[in-house]
Amino acid sequence: MALTGDTAAGRLAIIAGGGLLPSYVAEAARAAGENPVIVALKDESDPRWEGYDHAVIGIGDFAALEGLFNRYGVERVVMSGSVRRRPEWREVRPTLRILMKVPAAIRTLLSGGDDTVLQMVIRLIEGNGRRVVGAHEIAPDLLASVGPLGAAAPCEEDRRDISQAANAAETLGRLDVGQGAVSIGERVVALEGLEGTDEMLDRVAGLRAAGRISPRRRGVLVKLCKPQQDIRADLPAIGVATIQNAAKAGLAGIAIEAGRSLVLDRTAVISAADEAGLFVCGIDRGLPAWGLE
Repeated sequence: MALTGDTAAGRLAIIAGGGLLPSYVAEAARAAGENPVIVALKDESDPRWEGYDHAVIGIGDFAALEGLFNRYGVERVVMSGSVRRRPEWREVRPTLRILMKVPAAIRTLLSGGDDTVLQMVIRLIEGNGRRVVGAHEIAPDLLASVGPLGAAAPCEEDRRDISQAANAAETLGRLDVGQGAVSIGERVVALEGLEGTDEMLDRVAGLRAAGRISPRRRGVLVKLCKPQQDIRADLPAIGVATIQNAAKAGLAGIAIEAGRSLVLDRTAVISAADEAGLFVCGIDRGLPAWGLE
């Protein structure tokens, strides 16, 4: 049975893409006394949403989204989870307000970079008086902190790889391409593209299996928030699968941006990392040597 209570701040809607993050945000909202409405993106959202007020909406269907927000009195919106594809032009159903106020909206949604698209979506949602909030504002316990999360910590060689991969990830982010990079032996061997982190790690595992990467050097995955990114959407995230794939790729560990990255199921992530002998640590671009010294 769905809850009926709302907060003084107005009803919260969670736009749910793929992965575990929407479930964590929904649970955190419930724990805080919220009664969230779930907007499950068609062909993207993974879990079932029984027990919540919810609807399935196509990724480009802004008209249906606006109708849903009006029906439930939504005043705040969280965007969470992954989206694997852009809508086709025939799937975009804009409202009249979108067509009149943001003439370039459809072109941006179809062809812009990820960060550009997300900023446009936020503008469209907020254009009618609603407020977009970040997943970390609803579930702050998911945010990574500076330093090691588990038993292992990066050694000096790992710290050099962290610095190299972090510089590459920052440059990649400025181009609005991806959020992650892998450095092995102070050499950047992989950059995250449209395929995502897991597939990038699969590529690294393949390179190592083919002898293109020395088995004597382990290496590091770094994930950073894009410098220009609106942190209300698409924060870098890791989970147990990230740990497993990093281990398959033969890496020594993972570094993520403290305060601007999410750790999904922290207890399970730490347990998996400790079992695999990998470190997981938070780094801060505002501190000397990324806060590792």
